[in-house]
Amino acid sequence: MRFRTRLLISFGVVVMIPLLVFGLGIRREMSNRVTAEYTRRVDALVNVISADIARESDRIGARLAALKSSLVADDRFRSWVVRGENRGYVLDYAGDAMRLAGLDFLQIQDDDGRVVSSGHFRNEYDRLGPAVPGAGPALVRAATAESSFLALVTSDTLRIPPRRFRLIGGIAVDSQFLARLARDPELAVGLVLPNDTTKADSGELVVPLPPLPYVDATEGPGRVEQARIVVTRSSAFLTALRHNVNLWFGAAVLVAALAALLLAGWLSTRISEPLEARIAIGDLARQVNHDIKNGLAPLRNVFRHLAQVAREKPAELPQVFAERQGTVESSISYLETLAANYAKLSPQSERKATDVNSVVRETIGASGTVRTKLADGLPPVSADALVLRRVIENLVSNAVDSLEGKNGTVTVTTERGKNIVRISVSDTGRGMSKSELDKAFDDFHTTKPGGTGLGLSIVRRLVLDSNGSLNVETEAGQGSTFIVEIPILS
Repeated sequence: MRFRTRLLISFGVVVMIPLLVFGLGIRREMSNRVTAEYTRRVDALVNVISADIARESDRIGARLAALKSSLVADDRFRSWVVRGENRGYVLDYAGDAMRLAGLDFLQIQDDDGRVVSSGHFRNEYDRLGPAVPGAGPALVRAATAESSFLALVTSDTLRIPPRRFRLIGGIAVDSQFLARLARDPELAVGLVLPNDTTKADSGELVVPLPPLPYVDATEGPGRVEQARIVVTRSSAFLTALRHNVNLWFGAAVLVAALAALLLAGWLSTRISEPLEARIAIGDLARQVNHDIKNGLAPLRNVFRHLAQVAREKPAELPQVFAERQGTVESSISYLETLAANYAKLSPQSERKATDVNSVVRETIGASGTVRTKLADGLPPVSADALVLRRVIENLVSNAVDSLEGKNGTVTVTTERGKNIVRISVSDTGRGMSKSELDKAFDDFHTTKPGGTGLGLSIVRRLVLDSNGSLNVETEAGQGSTFIVEIPILS
């Protein structure tokens, strides 16, 4: 298996699988959290509706209690009970009292359940009224002169000797009443009555409340059945939320995976063939794996942070992504720099007659920081001009870095020796101690923040490949001189 193939497989294991597992885990967690939060909203609304119905029942009960006190103290009603007088007054009593109490349904029934007075339909007198159980809330479908309507009712009893009576009062349950119960615009409240064949659409989920007694009294007292108030929530909204979560995390994982694959392909193309000839594949694979993990760690941390924000504060996700974008770009830049340095490890060289002074001038250009002292009449050397330029670039770059931004000089000198041309790069920077010099040419050893430790290692290999030599004269605090000797073309 070629090194390039192994490098691509390594990237697939180190990058693609963790990203895929991470993305799928986050997607599942976010989907579960969104579903749980939406369920909590529905449950909260169910509890609120139950409390609202209980409060409405209490309000109706309070109005019936007030009517009960007035009725007990009403002499005209009492005269009808005792002597059968004022029958017309009794027939109209419930209608007047219903309007004053702000009710939509009011009946006064005797011990036999027959209507003594009906506020919503006067002609119900002496008919059997709805058989509403107990004193708690119930639903009654009541008849009127024109049609029927649904009411939420409660009841109370009173005694006017020698007879007992029952007050049943309530308010209309219509679309406005149900709309008041639905506090959340994404949820709706509806009624499911006995023998009701209307079902929620397949795209909706239904959450029922505890059942209420229901009596259909349009054609008599009716019988007690059960009705339900239900909360319907559209599954389309929840599906859209899940879709957005999947889309954002899928896009993030895809972009990261594509960037990693493109980097892997480019890096493997640039360094695979030279490294196969000069470096043990096993050692390089471990080092590449280590360095790439270092570059990917910040990216992994950023995605973990974004996942945490998406779970806890989703509205802040765009702002946090903008704040962490610099970290992502910095990590990618590090990986690109690492790839570029790996690509320089062993370039193909073509030795031919090369003018050292011309290469120095092209490399230095018009830099005001670097001085040159170039000997005249130098013979051509046997070297690849591109390789020689890379050697000088690395040495000059290190020399400039050693100044650490302080005043100082970097000088490139050329001179002729015995069968060689000598190139010296001197600086007045911090220099190196003996222990630092012993490690200076080791692979991946660096003293610079963010450095890769490949510069001097590359220089040494390039010089040796050109049959030259490399020496260093240095002293801590006094600067360094790197001396490259390249053989003259014979």
